Amino acid sequence: MTPVSPGYRTRPAAGPYRGGVTTISSTPTRDQLRAHLLTSRIAGEVATTRQNNLENFGRMSRGEPLYRFGLRLTGRWSYEDVLALMAERCGVVADPAHVRGQDTIDPDLTLDRLDALADRIGLAARRQERVLIATGHQVGLRPTHIAVGRGLAAAGCTVLTAAQGWAHPDLPEYGEQSGTLDWVDRVGVLRSPSGTLKHTHSPLLMEAALAALDTPPDLVVADHGWAGAAGEAGIDTVGYADCNDPALFAGEAEGKVVSCVPLDDNVDPRLYLPLTAYLLDRVGLSAGRLSS
Repeated sequence: MTPVSPGYRTRPAAGPYRGGVTTISSTPTRDQLRAHLLTSRIAGEVATTRQNNLENFGRMSRGEPLYRFGLRLTGRWSYEDVLALMAERCGVVADPAHVRGQDTIDPDLTLDRLDALADRIGLAARRQERVLIATGHQVGLRPTHIAVGRGLAAAGCTVLTAAQGWAHPDLPEYGEQSGTLDWVDRVGVLRSPSGTLKHTHSPLLMEAALAALDTPPDLVVADHGWAGAAGEAGIDTVGYADCNDPALFAGEAEGKVVSCVPLDDNVDPRLYLPLTAYLLDRVGLSAGRLSS
């Protein structure tokens, strides 16, 4: 999804925030988190427009590489198939006649897939697996990924990095992706030539990281093309996707992605703090003080 300054879609957020560390005083229950998802518009009536959703459904159905996230899908995936998939797995409006205005994400689907994602991360923690974490967002979900990585490292997992400095090639099918692969708090990102982080859907970053490892990770926690490329490589992959990014949901339907959590994936990072606390609690890791 295309971000706006300062790197996420703006929403009002409760409580003081100074860009550093924010403390979560308690872990929400499932019902409390569901209410928060709706009031924050992480789920429910989200900001992503119906027009943008339908445009991207068409792009995926036509096989455009930037909208397949590195997945070589075997299904037919016509436009109608993609719309039906997204109604089932994400909760967008199923009516094809609804072509403009508001679209939706079902908060119960968000919670169900978040639980499944947490259960697989919990298994990684108990097994002390090798895990790779990455994001296509400059901000948004990145603090959630960082918190998961820190928790897994504290549990004895190896949180991997690889291919530092790999330069993204200039390929028209992937759009403007100039920059290099970097790691911020052991979370993979795309860094621009000017030094800022960039939004990216490209699967080539994950492909480069996997190629640089002697042994593939046991688990990948990611989004966008980072997640798609890992799932395509046959690695257990869990992650998040917005209602305008259908590829990971198709990957989940075809068994290439373990869990894809539907949510607005690029709001003010403070709004993900209750979700992050709930996730870490279900995994069995301490939330502590969460960076946002």
